[in-house]
Amino acid sequence: MRDGALPAGTSLPPVRDLARTLGVSPGTVARAYQVLRQRGLVETAGRNGTRVRARPPVAPTRAFAVLPAPPGALDLSLGYPDDRLLPALGPALRRISADGAPARGYAGAGPEPELVAIARDRLGADGVPAAAITVTGGALDGIERLLTAHLRPGDRIAVEDPGWANLLDLVAALGMRPVPVPVDDEGPTVDGLRRALSVGAGAVIVTTRAQNPTGAAVTADRAEGLRKVLARHPEVLLVEDDHAAELATVPLHPLAGATRTWAFLRSVSKPYGPDLRLAVLAGDEATVSRVAGRMRVGSGWVSTLLQRLVVELWRDAGVAATIARARDSYAERRTALLDALRARGLPARGRTGINVWVPVPDETRAVSALREAGYAVAPGAVYRLASPPGLRITVSPLEASDIDGLADAVAQAVDRARPVRVGM
Repeated sequence: MRDGALPAGTSLPPVRDLARTLGVSPGTVARAYQVLRQRGLVETAGRNGTRVRARPPVAPTRAFAVLPAPPGALDLSLGYPDDRLLPALGPALRRISADGAPARGYAGAGPEPELVAIARDRLGADGVPAAAITVTGGALDGIERLLTAHLRPGDRIAVEDPGWANLLDLVAALGMRPVPVPVDDEGPTVDGLRRALSVGAGAVIVTTRAQNPTGAAVTADRAEGLRKVLARHPEVLLVEDDHAAELATVPLHPLAGATRTWAFLRSVSKPYGPDLRLAVLAGDEATVSRVAGRMRVGSGWVSTLLQRLVVELWRDAGVAATIARARDSYAERRTALLDALRARGLPARGRTGINVWVPVPDETRAVSALREAGYAVAPGAVYRLASPPGLRITVSPLEASDIDGLADAVAQAVDRARPVRVGM
């Protein structure tokens, strides 16, 4: 895997075949495969045996065999924000450089009081109780610290299905077991959460808005239903991810406080730029304290300069206007693509966010057909556990003039992906 000889998706030999080739017992090979699974390097693919995960947690000496977009193709596979709609960082960087505030040393470093105060006000306005707050190096960093502070390898975690690929990879890398919870346009289903908790899930991770990859957003009614289920499991760790933040076009309906142990994360990467690795983490006092304590004995703290930069961006009315324009632009492009796909008979989803999810009968055929037509999209396999196949299309690179051509290509690709009926 490190040298690229076993790229993503490669099937490993059956246990008995490899044992025979190596001259060892089948039990030795089975144990080796188990270790690889526990480290998140491989996954069991049912009748297809064991295969290398799409993004195994190992640093390769060369890139894994992830197909790049064909030359001249429109790349809609990455899930990144539109660079053209991100705020310029130069003015804010100049202001923090000129303010003369000294950089903090080891003793005084940690969450900036000013950032915490602003975050508390912003979260409070959205109904999130934020008496205790800390700062992490992005949402996934915060989630990893929460999971490792509360759970152990082998523990079950309720995750959205389809859900965020990075999170599924993290759960696998930590040796924990994901329990799929179906997602519709209103977020995780109540019955799905109830089933996950009934089999012993010790944590639940929910995306409040702009769910990746489906664009789901938790509604008020769904939040009420989920809260009732969670109230019967007060010991469960509840983690909410509100990565869209200011880009969201729907109100927030948080679950915060539905269990005794909870955390609410809001990162700045999507609205302000992917390189700004910062998230505020609010939660009950014990949970926040455990995360802050683990940071103290590890990375220490999130850069004070980065925290001050985020404060400047939050205070800048011009930046706020830029974010609002980005929010509206994403909504226009997403809505236009959904309308075009539905006009062609395709039940696409994408209530919020920058992605659209399109169910397909066969991902491989559909992805290949779209590549031939000049479009690179993400196959749904990296986002799914038990849910049906689909494609994720990111709207960030789209222009209005691209919509109809793309919708036609998707419709043709879906048609080509349908099983061939053989006459009797």
